[in-house]
Amino acid sequence: MSSSSILLWSVLPYLAISAFVLGLVWRYRYDKFSWTTRSSQIYEGKLLSLAGPLFHLGLFAVIGGHVVGLLVPEAFTDYLGLSHEAYHLGAITMGGLAGIATVSGIFLLIYRRRTTAMVFAATTKNDKTMYVFLVATLLAGCSATLSSAGVIGQEHNYRESVSPWVRSILLFQPNGELMQNTPLAFRIHAVVAMTLFIIWPFTRLVHSLSAPVGYIFRPSLIYRTKNNQSNSGNRKARPGWERIKY
Repeated sequence: MSSSSILLWSVLPYLAISAFVLGLVWRYRYDKFSWTTRSSQIYEGKLLSLAGPLFHLGLFAVIGGHVVGLLVPEAFTDYLGLSHEAYHLGAITMGGLAGIATVSGIFLLIYRRRTTAMVFAATTKNDKTMYVFLVATLLAGCSATLSSAGVIGQEHNYRESVSPWVRSILLFQPNGELMQNTPLAFRIHAVVAMTLFIIWPFTRLVHSLSAPVGYIFRPSLIYRTKNNQSNSGNRKARPGWERIKY
């Protein structure tokens, strides 16, 4: 195996994992208050209400498909009686629909960000870089799906090459040779995805690792006004508002 293959398939994965984990720890310890998606819903909500769910729900399905396809051995599905043809048809069908939804959603989000002046003004160089790698990863993934179906080139069973390679990385027994003969679309997708994981902790993508659990247990918010006349007269004070005196 060449030195470049060793770097790509046996070294880069661990660099990506290390950068991802250590970057998240650093971000949480030293830049916790920027751990947010910086919502722009206040500037535009109509297109966001379509593009946001389309992208996020599609992405959840894509992630679920990756978890099953990469981490569940082919021998296990064979043991369950699921044939390769049935698995392949389901993966292509559901993966294709999820990919279409995700790509459509991200392009609508980018269109919204570019055409809405206030949203575009709030877009940083960091955001633009993140979008480039995110879109590249999604498009490369769609190409890999078409490649596995034989639409691009010859049909390829990634569960005999890419999946064992991923599991070998997670088991700290890297076998980069498994990736050498995979179609180009799979290799591009893997490299771009690893690069995305490297920059992930330093972008707004960190919000995907947060859950608003605290909102369930936080106390109610109390709103007060400086206008002493707002609740004067015979009108009762609005619930949640209290008069304050200066």
